[in-house]
This record gives sequence, C-alpha cells and structure tokens, in this order.
Amino acid sequence: MTEARFTTDEGPALVLSGEGERPASVDLVGARARVSARITGRGKTWRAVLPLRAARWGGPQLPLPSGAYELRIVDAGGRGIPVSETVPLTQLGTLRAALDGGRLEVGPPIDPAYDSGEGQDALERRYATRPASGFENAVFFESFYGRNASCNPLAIDRELARRAPQVTRYWSVVDLSVAVPDGAVAVVEGSPEWWRARGAARLLVVNDWLRRRFARRRGQIVLQTWHGTPLKRLALHRPGFDPRRMAAVVRESRRWNVLLAQNPYAARILGKAYAFLTRPVWVEGYPRNDILTTGDGAATRAALGIRADERVLLYAPTWRDDRDQIVDFVDPAALAAATDAVVLVRGHSRTLLPGRDAEGPRVVDVTGFPDTSLLLLAADALITDYSSVMFDFSVTGKPMYFLVPDMEHYRGELRGFYFDLAAHAPGAMVRSQEELVAALAADDAAAHAERYREWQAKFNARDDGHAAERVVARILDQGFIRA
Repeated sequence: MTEARFTTDEGPALVLSGEGERPASVDLVGARARVSARITGRGKTWRAVLPLRAARWGGPQLPLPSGAYELRIVDAGGRGIPVSETVPLTQLGTLRAALDGGRLEVGPPIDPAYDSGEGQDALERRYATRPASGFENAVFFESFYGRNASCNPLAIDRELARRAPQVTRYWSVVDLSVAVPDGAVAVVEGSPEWWRARGAARLLVVNDWLRRRFARRRGQIVLQTWHGTPLKRLALHRPGFDPRRMAAVVRESRRWNVLLAQNPYAARILGKAYAFLTRPVWVEGYPRNDILTTGDGAATRAALGIRADERVLLYAPTWRDDRDQIVDFVDPAALAAATDAVVLVRGHSRTLLPGRDAEGPRVVDVTGFPDTSLLLLAADALITDYSSVMFDFSVTGKPMYFLVPDMEHYRGELRGFYFDLAAHAPGAMVRSQEELVAALAADDAAAHAERYREWQAKFNARDDGHAAERVVARILDQGFIRA
C-alpha cells in the first residue's frame, strides 16, 4: 500500500492505493457495522474506496456508528496485508475519522474545539445558564441517551407530526448513524446545535435521565415517558443505602413536570422510586405499544431477510449491573438449530456500545435495530428474563419464556424484584438452554393461559392502540406546545 487518505467527493470515504496485484478484499469491521471496499486495478496499481456509511435492515445509507473499526486487507492467497499508514483526525461532514495503521476511529461530527470539558463548559454557559428569552414552539426528543430514535418518544413524535405538523421536532442523537423520523431535525449530542435546541425547546420528551447538568428553565416542560413497567427495583428502591445515589435520584426527578406510566401499578412504583409524588402522572398505556395492536410484522421480517413461514424467536434479556455486555446464557446458533427457528438477539440499550453483534446460522443480532416494538411484532415468541419487555410483548398475546439461571443472584444481590415473578409469570420459567428448548418444543400455552389473562388485565388494560393519541391530546390541551 502506498497511500491512505480521506475524501468527501461522493460522501465520506477512506481511499487506499497500492502497487502490484490488487487485494481480494478490503473491509472495515466494527462491533455493530461492516463495510466492504470497491476495488479497482489492472495489476500494476490498485485503488480501494471504503465508504464510511452503511445501510442496515433495508434502511437508508447513514454514516458509520462511532467507534473503532479494524481495517482488513486480504490478498488473493488469503493472506492479510499489514497496514502502517496513518491519517490524522479529519472532519468529513457527517462524521470525523482517523486512521492509525489497521485501526480506524470514527466519531461524531463535532468541532474539536467543543469536544472537551472546557468546550462543553463554554456551550453550557452560552445556552443553558443564560436567562430564557422565550421558547421555540418545538419539542426536544431523546430516547435511551440518543442511541436511537425509538420507544415512547418515537410514537409521540409520529402522532405529534400528524396532529401538529408545524411544530419543530429536534431529536438528540449520539451521532448521525442514528436515523430520525421524517421531518425531524437531528442534533448531535454535545454540539452547539444540541445545546441550543435543548435550551430553546418549549417541551422535552425523554425516556431516561437527563444529563449534561440539565437545568429546566422557567416555563419549560419535561415529559418523562420512562421506558418500561418495572419488575426490578429502581432508583431509591435499589438495594443498599447510597446517599449520593439518593441525591442524584431526587435531583433528576425534580427536572420532570409530568411522568407517563403504562398502568396503575407502574404509576405507584415509579412515583415512589423517584420521589415523584406531588406532580402529575399520566396513566395512558404506552404509546410505543400502539403498533402492537394496529400493525403486523411482515415488513420487519422482510427487512431482516426472514420468510413469512419461518418461526422467529426473540431473545431479549435485560442488562446486569455487574457486566457491560449481554449475558451469555444462550448460544443463539445452537438454539436456532435445536428449534428450527430464526433467533433474533436483542441486547439491552446499555449493551449496544460496549457489545458486539452475535453471529451464526439463522441468527440475526438486532441490538442496533431502531425500534423494539417492530421486533415484537415480527417474533412468534419472546425469550427474556427480568426485562420490562415482558410487559409490552404481552399486548400481543404470543408465548413468553423466562430464562432465569441467575434469578437468586439477580433478585438477592443485584437488584431485587417488586413482585414474585415465579408466582405470576405468564409463561414457562427455565434455568438452562436445554430446559428452554424443551419448553419451546412443548409449546404448552394452555398451561399458562389463566396467568396470561390476569397479567394482561393488570398491566395492559390501557394498551389499546390509542395511547399516543391520548398523550398528544393532553400535551396540546394543556398548552405545552401550540398546534
């Protein structure tokens, strides 16, 4: 190889040049994305162009997610070609990148002047601490810290776009690999545009904690939708007394004006866990679940390359406080083979960045798939543990299986539960993959039918396909924004 450089001639790309026979393949391989080069050359010289963008699941071409990528160059004999070239950090419009030998680092398109503690402090002083001088008739949306545009905020965005299309809709994203809804404006976290939008929007709709020392201005409204009915203990209810955590919880909940709950049970738990006892809690069902009663999974199956007649198992465990990546209780390829099914692996949002896609025959890692609700529609059965996805999937009435080999540890040491899952689970509880395969083969839905009906009555009574309509109606009726 004789040269490496970045270009934006036809979109951001890494261009490699060399002498001699051209390589058989040139790839960038990351934890959640992979791209291959277009290689040209006739034997004396060669050129490889690696686009720094990718499309997944039939979606649009978007910049590569931030992170590290391995540059793999393989010759015609299958041997790896070492890379020694370096290219300094370069701004490429929709992202920035640097090459150091065989390692490419991709980051969000933030000016380095702002990408520091001092730079962020300056932006905070400019946009967050100045006196309010009126608000935009705009909504600032954030889902799972900007890792995707999904969940309750997405469903509210779609209904708001229908009811009040003139309202500006900003979406907080970690980088421009995150697709935002049609008509919305993506603002990259930490950029001047992000700071300005968060401070200027009249309404914020979020599903997790606000960060970056957010201070709600007088007259600004925060609607906290949260992201699930809780089984595991949260916030002030977590095991162990930690004064700093308690102070952080109370400080966070004081930033919210309204809390959304899926059901009365969740309203009670969330109100106490976050000391949110004197402000409004809207019990309207979950907007993200509307599609579970009004849609079907055909389009999602097609996007994932799954035939209509194939059995689909969705494995979606929650995260653990004592590990960064998804638990390894399932061998997805072996499960697919044993059940003659396609296995979708959906890690928790907290395992998206540190983890890596699962691979194998008839295995599709969908941790980075934008919207969990569409996966629930596409699946024939759910395999989970203590994740709140159980309270959403039950809207569909389809079978659930609970793989809980670490239940005593999780319940007794990591988090604890609000109720006895074993006594109320609307599906088989198993301790190993072997037991799981047997339960899937038995397919004994009748044995759990009564529990399932009781579960739905308690947790899904308001999940009727109209939750987003009710929430947006309340937003407009109360004047949080102007229609």
